Amino acid sequence: MKKDFILILDFGSQYSQMMARRIREIGVYAILYPYNIPISNIVLKKPKGILLSGSPFSIYDEKPPLISRKLFQLNIPILGICYGMQLISFLFGGKIEKSKYKEYGRTNFIIDCPKNKLFHGIPKKSCVWMSHFDEVKNIPNELKGIGHTHSCAIAALIHKNKDIYALQFHPEVNHTEFGIQILKNFILHICKCHPNWEINNFVQKTVENIKKRVSSKKVILGFSGGVDSFVAAYIIQKAIGDSLYCIFVDTGFLLEKEKEKISHICKKMNFSIKIINAKERFFSSLDGVIDPEMKRKIIGKEFISIFQKESKKIKNVEFLAQGTIYSDVIESSTFHKNFSIKSHHNVGGLPDFMKLKLLEPLKELFKDEVRNLGKKLGIPKEILYRHPFPGPGLSIRILGKVNKKKVSILQKAESILLQELKNSDLYESVSQAFMVLLPVKSVGVMGDKRTYEYVAVLRVTKTEDFMTATFSHLPYNFLEKISNRIINEVDGINRLVYDITSKPPATIEWE
Repeated sequence: MKKDFILILDFGSQYSQMMARRIREIGVYAILYPYNIPISNIVLKKPKGILLSGSPFSIYDEKPPLISRKLFQLNIPILGICYGMQLISFLFGGKIEKSKYKEYGRTNFIIDCPKNKLFHGIPKKSCVWMSHFDEVKNIPNELKGIGHTHSCAIAALIHKNKDIYALQFHPEVNHTEFGIQILKNFILHICKCHPNWEINNFVQKTVENIKKRVSSKKVILGFSGGVDSFVAAYIIQKAIGDSLYCIFVDTGFLLEKEKEKISHICKKMNFSIKIINAKERFFSSLDGVIDPEMKRKIIGKEFISIFQKESKKIKNVEFLAQGTIYSDVIESSTFHKNFSIKSHHNVGGLPDFMKLKLLEPLKELFKDEVRNLGKKLGIPKEILYRHPFPGPGLSIRILGKVNKKKVSILQKAESILLQELKNSDLYESVSQAFMVLLPVKSVGVMGDKRTYEYVAVLRVTKTEDFMTATFSHLPYNFLEKISNRIINEVDGINRLVYDITSKPPATIEWE
């Protein structure tokens, strides 16, 4: 299944996940590793090609992320992107300087040397996506320039004798006109990979692996009700049948009537599920907590404690299963303290006191791959197209302190939003929609009386892969209707604003 694969050395770029996803779309397996993985480990893994990602760092920072020059002696094709290009040039003796004109966004790229394998079939002039503040100023002897932009004289490099290439722009971003073709040239023609990454093969292999690993033991699954946990449950049940026990924890931070919906869908799919009411426990644990990372860690600890207690009630349980996906793993990465975006309550292994082993059948897949897999498995549409809901629930959609009153306010507001999206046939045309309650109050007037209530934020995004997203361009009359209903029907909110920030630079969730 993964005979041919591409290894991406991650220097902390906001586009690293997207790079892996684009390569998989080509049909070749790609996986991210920290930039400081030992050379010996790379040799053992036998990748067909290596990509060096971009980075928020500069080569001339006090402690920049670097690699060994030994990487260039492995005779494995290498492609450096943005910081990766600067790093290649630096290690070969080139000079890097701050750009006189910083380039962020679309720009025209001109190929200076069309006779090279990387740009085969690419027009001499095309639109690319730049995002850099440093640039290569002089070319080392072993390299030569093969492209430029209006303000960047050296925007692409190639090694004179080896399959080492470098681009200052980002081919993985949709805004780069021929980015996918450039990646195909590198992966399929230069690295000579065979496109053998198939989601159907993934299911078959995963089921076989689960059967072998679990054997006659039992598995409990931390069930959230989202598409990830449904697909994970489906695959595990296919492997071990009635030896799977699904546990759904009502934290008190759920959407309105969520518990009833989950129970109904699970019966429909013949999943055995136990629902645990732990509202008081979770509210108590978050009493006075403001920091979002602390919220996530406390909630993760409480989940583990509940699963540990429940596991003792079932004989022969040896595994805890989770619907962890690849983007969860990457976003929670701590291989460099400055790279971590946020922690996920279901990522990072289990504490020593918990004797269960982790089972994460989806941890190699991105969100859209999980959805595609769900389609092939026949998962009902109402589950497949449910908008993602965070594990910590509404606790991280309430900025600042969490209490029952704020949760009730937000539940009512989100319920109105979801009703109106479905009534207007907009629910499936947007990717994720929710409300955020701010720890800010504003003055208003209702019924000729002064009000002083919370400000809420409407967040509606459109995305293909949840790695990048734009805000949804909803009709003004729809936004007006949502605003009127929430402010008239929800006690506690007197002002609604619309978040029009894309990802990046923002994340989709606020915390």
